[in-house]
Amino acid sequence: MSRAVMIQGTGSNVGKSMLVAGLCRVATRRGLSVAPFKPQNMSNNAAVTVDGGEIGRAQALQAMACGQRPTTDMNPVLLKPETDVGSQVVVQGKRLTTVKAREYAKLKPKLMEKVLESFHRLKSKNDLVIVEGAGSPAEVNLRSGDIANMGFAEAANVPVILAGDIDRGGVIAQLVGTQAVISSEDAARVTGFVVNKFRGDASLFDDGYALIKKSTGWRGYGVLPYFKEAWKLPAEDALDLTVPRRSGGLKIVCLGLSRIANFDDLDPLVQEPGVTLTVLNAGQPIPDAVDIVIIPGTKSTRGDLAYLRAQGWDVDLKAHVRRGGHVLGVCGGYQMLGQSIKDPEGIEGPAGETPGLGLLDVETIMTTDKRLTEVDAWHLASKTHFQGYEIHIGRTTGPDCNRAFAVVDGRPEGATSFDGNVIGSYLHGMFRNDGFREAWLQRFGAAASGQSYNQSVECTLDALADHLEVHLDVEGILAAAR
Repeated sequence: MSRAVMIQGTGSNVGKSMLVAGLCRVATRRGLSVAPFKPQNMSNNAAVTVDGGEIGRAQALQAMACGQRPTTDMNPVLLKPETDVGSQVVVQGKRLTTVKAREYAKLKPKLMEKVLESFHRLKSKNDLVIVEGAGSPAEVNLRSGDIANMGFAEAANVPVILAGDIDRGGVIAQLVGTQAVISSEDAARVTGFVVNKFRGDASLFDDGYALIKKSTGWRGYGVLPYFKEAWKLPAEDALDLTVPRRSGGLKIVCLGLSRIANFDDLDPLVQEPGVTLTVLNAGQPIPDAVDIVIIPGTKSTRGDLAYLRAQGWDVDLKAHVRRGGHVLGVCGGYQMLGQSIKDPEGIEGPAGETPGLGLLDVETIMTTDKRLTEVDAWHLASKTHFQGYEIHIGRTTGPDCNRAFAVVDGRPEGATSFDGNVIGSYLHGMFRNDGFREAWLQRFGAAASGQSYNQSVECTLDALADHLEVHLDVEGILAAAR
């Protein structure tokens, strides 16, 4: 009989996604059919699913931990922030609307039906569903109409395990305080807790651990030391993007846009020892001594183009190109490189037109139809095959498209400047392909490590599962599912 258990957290970024990924691999190695599930996620780092939709990147990684291909049921509600106060709402993989925070509060209760529909569909096909909460159940001001934490747990009758983050301090208050502010009915759904991200000698926390158990009456499932290999797994939040400190090799700079999206495109490059990759923050100029500048994807192309100009990066980019430097624009970054971006229907914001950076002779028109698809591509310059995906609105045309970056399904894709130094493409995920990554690095005189990126992720998931097996009562956690 299919069972489910839910991992909630005392706050955002306490390690829920990592815990779920590890538990998914733990349970899968026990011969169970397992699926991840997150009722509501907020992230601009999305993955294209096998059924032609999009979900949060963390759920795609968790699906990989289960040995499954990602489907839209694994994350039925995805919020993609476009401004500080508004987000695109994606329901079961498809864009529904764009709303402001106050409007979404009214919309949430109507989405519960879709959430439960996806959950029960997953549950009917698997032995175990491991659910991830969002934010914290301690945000009791959001409890009415909640679909992400206790509201879902109540509606689906799923037991909850609460994770706290000791690395940020105050974990006793996090866990005990959560019980103090949630209702007694919600507190009764919690079967126990996990203390996550401990550094040092865990025995030093024995008294604190005992205090949490005594104060809450909840079962303790263990203290989990900080998992040092976490940086090798795709991060869902740009704030979690970890770049090793290096100084030599091929120097690449990525512009840290305010609405950066699908930044896991960078992960395979980060793991290459012959590459020094730097993500620039606001106010930091593009260094002179850099080989390649990457303009990544964004959820708000015109908004982030204004942000880019506010940092002075447009001036730096033109100087970089004059010096013979290379530029790669991916998705929204590709759109920015052109002559103009037109949004006549106001799909991404106020209707209008914004001049582009003018580094490619192309222009983009935003359209209501969104392209969501996995692709097989042929890179023209290196004669290399690779797989990737498209996830964008807008159509880009112009003379530089005649010098395509790749061929997809017999059609040219992307654009290249006359001198070949500026390239734009809609294709995400290209660097996960080991052969393409090696050929691309060789073009710039950098030797690839020869490692398999996908195998590295698989090995890290196994190491994460081993880590949980050693330090947590995983048998107790799995037994808590019902």
